[in-house]
This record gives sequence, structure tokens and C-alpha cells, in this order.
Amino acid sequence: MRLTVLGCAGSFPGPESPCSAYLVEADGFRLLIDFGSGSLSTLQRYAGLHAPDAILLTHLHCDHVLDAVTYVVVRRYAPDGPYPPLPVYAPSGAPDRLMAAYGDDGTMDDVYQFYGLQPGTFPIGPFTVTVDRVNHPVETYGVRLEHEGRVLCYSSDTAPCDALLRLAQDADVFLCEASYLDGVENPPDLHLTGREAGEAATKAGAGRLLL
Repeated sequence: MRLTVLGCAGSFPGPESPCSAYLVEADGFRLLIDFGSGSLSTLQRYAGLHAPDAILLTHLHCDHVLDAVTYVVVRRYAPDGPYPPLPVYAPSGAPDRLMAAYGDDGTMDDVYQFYGLQPGTFPIGPFTVTVDRVNHPVETYGVRLEHEGRVLCYSSDTAPCDALLRLAQDADVFLCEASYLDGVENPPDLHLTGREAGEAATKAGAGRLLL
């Protein structure tokens, strides 16, 4: 598997990084995990405008999904389009949430084919994908990808929880958010500190931690 970080800023894009978006490639298949604000720009820089073969949205906060709204224009109104519907795996409510942001009374069925996420294991292209609910205020899924004996885990946004440890168990690479500073009073059940991410990686026996 090849991982390209298109963006990893939290809540809003930073001067050097869009919000969360991660492109994972294997056997010529490209899975885009999250599509946060500003990441459509870096998708074009590192892979191409029409690179994704499927999208997985871990939760519906703006910094993880908003460029999926902009992407509607790309696929629907392309000079050589319209393009066929793209598979999108997302929490319940994703079609309505994206449609509300787009600001139209229609649907996105011509652009996206939505599949509702729930805890479990399923295939996407060449990947074996496992998702589970993690500790965040809205319906949020951590992700485990397996391909040819290698494992990549992505935490999404979460506070410490057992589901995260299960997803990261013996992962070769553990891509984990660390939004909070250690040693201060942080709101509960929202995000991890760098220390908490390191503790999770150690408990899970992950080979490499990417914060």
C-alpha cells in the first residue's frame, strides 16, 4: 500500500496543509479516506483530479467532508463527463449533509453511490476494510486497511477507546490524530494528545506511528 497525506490540518486548513484527506493506493486502485477542506487542491497535485476509485468518509464534520461537496462540480460538469457515480462509504446521513452544503434541492445520485457504514469488515477494491465506532461526538469510524499481509490503521478523530486499539492491533502503520496538547485541561471524548496516541500505538503493538 502507498499512503499519500493530502491534508492533515484539524478544524480548518492551515497555511501549509488542507484538512484531513488520505489517499491509499494498491494494485492500481485509489481509495480516498476523508475529503477535508482544501484537499481537492492537493489531490490534483499528487494524483490527479479524477484519481479516486472510491471514497470513505469517517464522519461528517466539515474538516473531513467539505471538498466532497466541491467535487460534485468536477464530476458532474467535466468537459469529458459526466463521470459515472463514485462509490462513497460514509456514516448515515451523508447524502443529506452533503446535499445541504451543496445548496440544491436535488440529489447527488448521478455523482455518488452511497453505502452506509456500520461496524464490520468488507472489501473496497483490493483492500479488506474494517471499521468501528470510535469516541467522538458524532458517528465516527476508525479504519483498518489490509492488503497482502500489510496493515494500515487510521484513527479518524477520537478520544481514547478500546475500538481504536482493536483497529490498530499489530498495524504496520498507525496514522493517528493528535489534536490536543498534553498537560492541559482538554474537553473529554473528542480528541487525542500526542502522548495518548503514543500510548495507543504501544498498547496495540503498531510498527510505526504517524501523528
